[in-house]
Amino acid sequence: PVVARPRPPQLPLSFAQRRLWFLHRFEGPSATYNVPMRLRLHTPPDTDALTTAIGDVVQRHESLRTVFTETDGTPTQHILPPETTHAPVEILHATTPEHLETLVTQTARYTFDLETEIPIRARLINTDDQHYTLILVVHHIAADGWSLVPLMRDLSHAYTARHNGHAPDWEPLTVQYADYTLWQHEILGSENNPDSLISQQFTYWKNELADLPEQTPLPLDRPRPHTASYHGDIHPLHIAPETRDAIEHLAHQHGVTPAMITQAALAVLLNKLGAGHDIPIGSPIAGRTDDALNNLIGFFVNTWILRVNLQPTDTFTDILTQVREKALAAYTNQDAPFEQLVELLNPTRTTAHHPLFQTSLAFQNN
Repeated sequence: PVVARPRPPQLPLSFAQRRLWFLHRFEGPSATYNVPMRLRLHTPPDTDALTTAIGDVVQRHESLRTVFTETDGTPTQHILPPETTHAPVEILHATTPEHLETLVTQTARYTFDLETEIPIRARLINTDDQHYTLILVVHHIAADGWSLVPLMRDLSHAYTARHNGHAPDWEPLTVQYADYTLWQHEILGSENNPDSLISQQFTYWKNELADLPEQTPLPLDRPRPHTASYHGDIHPLHIAPETRDAIEHLAHQHGVTPAMITQAALAVLLNKLGAGHDIPIGSPIAGRTDDALNNLIGFFVNTWILRVNLQPTDTFTDILTQVREKALAAYTNQDAPFEQLVELLNPTRTTAHHPLFQTSLAFQNN
């Protein structure tokens, strides 16, 4: 289990943090891995209470007051003392709706200096006396999608307390992200030890992903650039309630999850679009394998690969059975850090496309 541990003088990064630290050093400070949240407030907030509450949350979660230093090429976590750490909160006024959107975009695209700045900042923007917008931006090295739930829950609790004139009376956290980091290094062991957990999981993935296609050959409408731009777009798709009900019914029939059904459906779609029969699909996995981690703000998520092999004679039930078996095996071997898996498999390196897979499916159920 993850329990509070003595802190060594040099606190290492978790495997997930090392992944983002490398990208931060390789690309330089950028907004690529920002996690922005925008909240519309329909009544004027107590600005003093809100500012103090954000500070309360930063004091509660060590991950939000951690900076990252490097010595002789080795990065370490440096947790700042709660009593001297102040969350940057700005209160601004937007003169027009266009000005508001400009300020929101600027906030979401803020570039953190992870060596000197804590990985969170906030802006409260008002357009008139009754309309306020709160923007919270956290760097991904300190938070993942699951973290948004404890973040907003703790902020709401702290704001209510401060508005009522007292400090939040929440239950102390039993562990912090640093405890998870030390546990992760301890439990996985060394990849040089064939009996270690990480070696066993690497063996599974090496066999599962052997001779994986370098790219998924989809018919694109333009050539790939030599260097990925990270520019993207959002295309909303509405799934009718009756379709969702049918998916859940099918999942119950076959002992699978709705996520497995969507993964199988995506594999069929890619095959129909010309992607061939050997189709890798990436997916994030929460990585919170201990209940003690559920209330923490931190970066636990890892990436796993579903490799679906489609044959002309397969029925959808056949494909669903294959997806279920591979997904369950992947969950058992989910601790292997993705970036080390890339090192192990050693695909052709390029800045033009993502290694091992180029299509990802994230099933958000939070």
